[in-house]
Amino acid sequence: MSNASRGNRSSLFFVGPNQVKTRKEPLPSPGRNEVLVRTLISAISAGTEMLFYRNQVDEGIKLDTALVALGTPFRYPFKYGYALVGMVEKRGRGVPKEWQGQMVFCFHPHESHFVATLADVIPVPKGMNPEDAVFLPFMETALCFVMDGRPVVGEKVVVLGQGVIGLLTTAILSSFPLSRLVTLDAIKVRRQKSLIMGADRTFDSSTTAGELLKQSDMEDSKADLVFEVSGNPQAIDFALSIAGFDGRIVLGSWYGNKPSVLHLGREFHRNRVHMTSSQVSSVAPSLQGRWTKERRIEFTWKLIDKIRPSKLITHRFGLEDASSAYQLIDTRSEEVGQLVFIYDVEQ
Repeated sequence: MSNASRGNRSSLFFVGPNQVKTRKEPLPSPGRNEVLVRTLISAISAGTEMLFYRNQVDEGIKLDTALVALGTPFRYPFKYGYALVGMVEKRGRGVPKEWQGQMVFCFHPHESHFVATLADVIPVPKGMNPEDAVFLPFMETALCFVMDGRPVVGEKVVVLGQGVIGLLTTAILSSFPLSRLVTLDAIKVRRQKSLIMGADRTFDSSTTAGELLKQSDMEDSKADLVFEVSGNPQAIDFALSIAGFDGRIVLGSWYGNKPSVLHLGREFHRNRVHMTSSQVSSVAPSLQGRWTKERRIEFTWKLIDKIRPSKLITHRFGLEDASSAYQLIDTRSEEVGQLVFIYDVEQ
């Protein structure tokens, strides 16, 4: 008998630094214009979730200011997660019958069942694999970075960090007619995947700025555009050292409470370098006249269908093994691409 038929659901809680537990909770019923969703798969956002897991975020900060399900302040215990795909199992009053059995995406914490309003679920395109669909927030984030960077034909572009979002950023950039697309990462497997995703050259993170520019034939004018998506706050200083005159740096990483040391007395002052913070919860003001979140998500689905990001999944866990999953990311991150939870409602 499933948890749902017993009136319970399984929910993942962060209960303390380096501690997660799965708990049983009463299963809610959908109200008017709400649906009950049975989860098929959810994905860990390793960069963001590990900050909370390791207690590297200041207490009291909102888990996410843009998502209703994550509007509470950071304080143990709490639920987290924002990449989940499931099937509509039950409809509340006012929900059209076409929603019954519809596969949907939702920005929601890791749990086996949940209730959401129709406004908070996004229908998954017909025929799309749920293991591809669960990458929606990661692909949208990568698209947001690229849109904020505004690459120009023939530019020299560098991406610092080749985790999942870095790889997706590289994949999108590879479709532009750039003169150079270069990436850096400390992990060899990620660098190999970076070439598969379309990078021209890839380097170990230990490479100096001078070596990177020389080996990439960028010594003359340096990089036009740099994306910092490594999660390492010290990478900002590296980005400054490789950006050319009037170059742009897009900061996509969230560092929590980890400090960054910048040397702004070098080339930065005279080079007129532009640094932009990029975050997917909003569309850049300069684009809002033509772009909405809905339009961006619609195009994100097309990118998912083209790139098929499920090939980046390296590990699949049941929610009951969540503690082992987070320990794996924490202690052996070099082995992990994308880790997902697969849900078995019979447990």
